[in-house]
Amino acid sequence: MAALAAIDQIIKHWAINQLQPISQIQVIPGVFYLTYVRNFGAAFGILQGQRVLLSVLVILVITVGLGCIISPRMRERYVIWTLALILAGGIGNLIDRLTLGYVVDYLDFGALFGFPVFNFADCCVVVGTFLLIIYMLRTDFAAAKRRASNTDDADANTKSP
Repeated sequence: MAALAAIDQIIKHWAINQLQPISQIQVIPGVFYLTYVRNFGAAFGILQGQRVLLSVLVILVITVGLGCIISPRMRERYVIWTLALILAGGIGNLIDRLTLGYVVDYLDFGALFGFPVFNFADCCVVVGTFLLIIYMLRTDFAAAKRRASNTDDADANTKSP
């Protein structure tokens, strides 16, 4: 988590010092740009100007996530890694909010997808959340399959002479 949050901060430091003065670098014309943006809200521009609320919510999520990771009951390495990704992203953006008053965004695929500008920390949160959802769906599917198998076994046992 610390390494990913540090990588995020290093890239944002570069964006502030190198990208902010020029605003944008065209990487792949019509597809991908590095664009300096100050985000005073959350994802997709929601909760603009709600720095305190966003900071408190992220601190709560980080606290709960860390509690889950250090819990002796948490043995699934996959879940620990997905939570670490989510928390690293949250920490990276929280550092910005607390020190700058906004989050530095710079990855811009807007010309191609009409998507808001985002950053490395956002990528960590999205990838971690996606992987966690996949894990939960697979776990639910496996549990449902076991229940169905147990029900079939129980039905077969009750029908036997």
